[in-house]
Amino acid sequence: MSAMGDESEGSENRQRPERMGPLSVVPVFLSLAGRRVIVAGGTAGAAWKAELLAAAGALVEVHAPAADLSDEMAELLSTGAAAGSLCHRDRIWDAACLKGAAVAVLDCEGEGEARAFACAAKAAGVPWNVVDKPAFCQFSFGSVVNRSPVVVGISTDGAAPILGQAIRRRIETLLPPSLSAWGRLAAKLRTEVLERLAPGPQRRAFWERFTDAAFTRRLAAAPETGLEAATNEAEDAARRLVGELAGSGAPGGRVTLVGAGPGEAELLTLKAVRALQSADVILFDDLVSDEVLELARREAKRLLVGKRGGRESCRQEDINATMVRLAKAGRHVVRLKSGDVSVFGRAGEEIAELTREAIPVELVPGITAASALAASFGVSLTHRDHASELRLVTGHSRHGDLPDSVDWAGLAAARATVVFYMGGRMAGRIAARLMGEGLSGDTPVAVAAHLSRADETRRAGRLQDLEAIVAAIGLDKPILIAVGQVFETCLDQDHSSIGIAEAV
Repeated sequence: MSAMGDESEGSENRQRPERMGPLSVVPVFLSLAGRRVIVAGGTAGAAWKAELLAAAGALVEVHAPAADLSDEMAELLSTGAAAGSLCHRDRIWDAACLKGAAVAVLDCEGEGEARAFACAAKAAGVPWNVVDKPAFCQFSFGSVVNRSPVVVGISTDGAAPILGQAIRRRIETLLPPSLSAWGRLAAKLRTEVLERLAPGPQRRAFWERFTDAAFTRRLAAAPETGLEAATNEAEDAARRLVGELAGSGAPGGRVTLVGAGPGEAELLTLKAVRALQSADVILFDDLVSDEVLELARREAKRLLVGKRGGRESCRQEDINATMVRLAKAGRHVVRLKSGDVSVFGRAGEEIAELTREAIPVELVPGITAASALAASFGVSLTHRDHASELRLVTGHSRHGDLPDSVDWAGLAAARATVVFYMGGRMAGRIAARLMGEGLSGDTPVAVAAHLSRADETRRAGRLQDLEAIVAAIGLDKPILIAVGQVFETCLDQDHSSIGIAEAV
């Protein structure tokens, strides 16, 4: 197999992303600024909806008898809203009040009132929602992450509100509060970008750089200068970038070498996800999991350039040439490698080739397989009672034999933890060589395949049995072998099954 001469060739695409899967609901963001909205009911739930709608600039009318106002609603009406407006109508709702409204919301107890409200709103042509009664809702409210003008809405279609709240908390931690300022700055720059930068690669180059800054710079100015000064500094830098791109014509391409980690998508770094989201072309190894590829930009071309022992593989020279060709065509190329890019991934050869061709290259580290193995077996690779050094070793040479440049005597040291990458077919010879150097056949070993994935398999045993352990897991799998006393505690545990699948 050789790397593709044409990036559109489909034979190398292991999978094509689905354009859009089934949706339980369609997320719609509705502009309510200056529009009349009805909230019927004086409950705490109605107060929350009234505050939310007013925050979006709506002119909110609360229809409820004064005697029925909850403490929350009374307080909201007395203090007012941060945006929009709130006014109280001291009466219950009726069909007449719904006419001309942008949306209508009711919080009530009985289904009879809910049904009547839904019918009246439908007759008035007004979208309606009845709090906590999905059967009587035309639209629903989701959990909200507010970084306005960046707004994230989360819906579970009413099935699991607590799950929606948990997702919101997770997203809150990922989006810096300063994103609001960056969003406002984007709106301020939009016209200039449209006027000065050509559609396509030029504009994308600007917005990718802008987005990287939004997530990596926190606008944390010194107290004496304040946030406004930091925002002004960011605006000046962004305008300079617009000028640079406008004067340089088509932006040059670049390559990002990204570590995909051991397989589980949650083990990706945030920087790796951003790189995948901005890629034009992704060259990926066949050990990269589908769930990691699902996080990539949908429009990105995906080219499989896998290399695995015992299989037909792309030549490294062809992979290098493909990266160079695509980058010189102005593309952002992501070279996606399993584990960490700097650990047995031949990144050095790729960096050297890209540097010779004057192509910008950036490395994004990933979690290497040794760390994933330690997590899976629940051990510390450098436990102070058992290991004073950690060695990561390739399990075979480029000629398919044991590596001859390795200090085997050093690997057999009693207080070393040694992890062999890609050593499955050499397992018997690795064991024999280590024992030949004096390492006891009773030394604990840990072997795993498909780490962190649903089909993960792992076993623990003794060095003298290593070949049989690997054979039981399967030589056709990507095998990781670890040797050392730190795995002694694993021998009494059952590691003979597919861990993640059984746990689920």
